[in-house]
Amino acid sequence: MKAIVINNWLKNVDEMKIYDNAPEPNLCDDQVLVEIRAAALNFFDILQVQGKYQIKPPFPFTPGIEFAGIVIKAGKNCKKSFRPGDKVFGCAQGSFAERVAALSSDVYLIPDGLSFEEAAGLFVTYPTSYAALVIRAKLQKDEWCLVHGAAGGVGIVAVQVAKLLGAKVIAAAGSPEKLDIAKKLGADYTINYNEKDWQKQVLKITGGKGVDVVYDPVGLIQPSIKCIAWNGRLIVIGFTGGNIEKLPLNLVLLKNISVIGLHWGAYTKNEPERIEEVWNDLLNLLASRKLKPVIYEKIFYGLDSIKDGLKAIASRKTYGKVIVIPSGAKSSKL
Repeated sequence: MKAIVINNWLKNVDEMKIYDNAPEPNLCDDQVLVEIRAAALNFFDILQVQGKYQIKPPFPFTPGIEFAGIVIKAGKNCKKSFRPGDKVFGCAQGSFAERVAALSSDVYLIPDGLSFEEAAGLFVTYPTSYAALVIRAKLQKDEWCLVHGAAGGVGIVAVQVAKLLGAKVIAAAGSPEKLDIAKKLGADYTINYNEKDWQKQVLKITGGKGVDVVYDPVGLIQPSIKCIAWNGRLIVIGFTGGNIEKLPLNLVLLKNISVIGLHWGAYTKNEPERIEEVWNDLLNLLASRKLKPVIYEKIFYGLDSIKDGLKAIASRKTYGKVIVIPSGAKSSKL
């Protein structure tokens, strides 16, 4: 089996190597063996191969966690029922390979009408944004929602979910091209957060009120306080901008605002009943095409192209989900 194998921490993704005879996945009783047709790339993949991510698998390991493909075999004690030939997507360490073994609880059937490319990037971004806005922020119809990083993997989903909830959406990104993408996906207004007066622009758009909810995967919570409404909610998703902020709590007090974290991965341990609840809603929305996965216009072919895809993510040139076809085939459509 071909796979990227990491034997020691790397300085950069260019040092990743493909092994033609990598060990086949060891299928446990509660796992599903999947032939990968498409894999999604994430910023944290870059951190993981450098030893900078919180999840540090023992050496040797294969990076990548999101995939879509075809079931080869299911273990005898799987929590879900899968058959050979089923088209699935899911999450498992080791997805930058031709095959992967994944816990059956982390695998779902691909909704009708979705390609492998579209399905490969669902597992991380969709429940993150849905849980953040529905469960944590409790975003309501006609409320104002400011989405930072609105053309990124989770940001694009947040724009779509906020619109489904009936909110008025202001999309924030760092380039006109990315703002155009957010606008096409339903954002009511757009702002460039590289402009010095972007908070004033938000206040003008909202008639001086400010936004009710801020969705932030970038690290812009503190500057967003300047344009949040009374009783507003700031949702902390991540820090792709590289800065973990420290907040002046007097402003939190004076505006009566809430700062709320969302760590979707921790629901498995702390609130597992939420997992299927969220996925049932999402799969219905995806099947009905009320939510439509957005993938970056350039598909990367072959395992060796993964480093190019990751560098494109690091340079902030991409939008939506970046997808690689591990086999190098020119199409993985259903």
